[in-house]
Amino acid sequence: MKILLAGYNIDYDLIRELSERSALKQELTPETISAAYARISRSPKPVDELRRDARAEVEKARRSNRNIVFEMGHASVAEHAVFNIDVIGVSRLLVEEIEKFRLCSYTEKSQRYVLFDKDFVVPDEIRDAGLADVFSATVDRQNDFYHRLYEDLRPYVFGQNKDLAADPANKSLLEGWAKEDARYAVALATETQLGMTVNARNLELMLRRLAALPLAEARLYSEKLYAATRDIAPSLIRYTRATDYDRLTRQNLRALCAPIAPTPIHHSSASVRLLETPPDADTRSAAALIFAASGLTYDTCLARARRLTARDARALFKTVFAGMQPYDAALRELEAIDLLFELAPSASCFAQLKRHRMATLLCQDYDPALGVTVPPSVKAVGRYRDFMAVIRETNRVYTLLRAKAPAAAAYVLTNAHRRRMLLKLNAREMYHIARLRADAHAQWDIRRLSEKMLGQARRVMPLTLAMACGKDSFDALRRKTFPRK
Repeated sequence: MKILLAGYNIDYDLIRELSERSALKQELTPETISAAYARISRSPKPVDELRRDARAEVEKARRSNRNIVFEMGHASVAEHAVFNIDVIGVSRLLVEEIEKFRLCSYTEKSQRYVLFDKDFVVPDEIRDAGLADVFSATVDRQNDFYHRLYEDLRPYVFGQNKDLAADPANKSLLEGWAKEDARYAVALATETQLGMTVNARNLELMLRRLAALPLAEARLYSEKLYAATRDIAPSLIRYTRATDYDRLTRQNLRALCAPIAPTPIHHSSASVRLLETPPDADTRSAAALIFAASGLTYDTCLARARRLTARDARALFKTVFAGMQPYDAALRELEAIDLLFELAPSASCFAQLKRHRMATLLCQDYDPALGVTVPPSVKAVGRYRDFMAVIRETNRVYTLLRAKAPAAAAYVLTNAHRRRMLLKLNAREMYHIARLRADAHAQWDIRRLSEKMLGQARRVMPLTLAMACGKDSFDALRRKTFPRK
């Protein structure tokens, strides 16, 4: 066996500096990795030699990439070329579109830990509609209240957590709790930044999809992202323009559905509803477990699972969970069981929920008719009326914007505003969400939502989710489930 390091990401400024210092003639591009790996399946040469060949003849490697990726259709080859991208000065609303792409990695500037200033995006659509002044005045009011609210929440949080506050090392933690509640008052127009890691295949998809969005900011992002990367890997990025499929499909679907499903005057704002899951979920989980551990067909395994006694079923699941630790993922067999939820989270809650990208999230637009989520601490410091006054003014301006710049109206809405969505996930992903989001250290809004999801799911699959909980309660649940004899 021979394991070789083929490459790793380093800072682009360093690459450029080293190239200039050494007067290196060879072009530095991740395309050579893709070209070398593409040849593994058909060449007798060892892969390290294939990499040397590709580096020595970059143009030949590029021709090979174009043929293999675009002519032969082996697009996965482009996944071997990886980019690290700084994304600076984009709105929170645009970040939600960027982070829809599942197979990329993101680390975002957090409104939970950083005290934001009055930096926000004024969309071109709103400028063109002649509403920039009213928009900016509203966002300024939100930001002014955000800073006043933080000053009220900070002493409240320290007072509520005197034991933690006694240790100066916890100052940043407690200030963060105050910031995360104050942020419910700021707009989706707020500027932020993130670090993104993306391979060439997903980069091309991102460029094309965002170029098709109605938001001018999204189209500008696509243009700038392409300009930053096009010369680095031209052989792997070709289809970057918006297609009619991406531009028109959802627009046409909305037009078709308008008479079928008109917008109601009043909305239900129930935050969590479990809509669908197999009525015999535990039995089907058992069948998947038996299937993976046997040589039987699934139908036979399902029949055997249906004949298990309650005692035998519990023994089966105890065997599955006996060695589990809080950092262990549940067995992949639990992916055979799906759950479908309807949720109505705040933008703050959604900002965390969207990180679970392997689940399916189908989102409606933000809708003021769904109400807002107000942090309990805001009421505790006597700022509820002031908070709601800001929300009422925000909703008034949103109505103005929606009439003249409908695509950009959501920019003025706050982190407290809600949107309705469908969330489809499997039981294994439910474990992951529970571990991370039902934990005592999780932010209160998503913890509340996750606990409701878990409670409803457990009622229909108690054995499958027997060890699903937050990390903080795992040891206690383990002692209860596996008592020492």
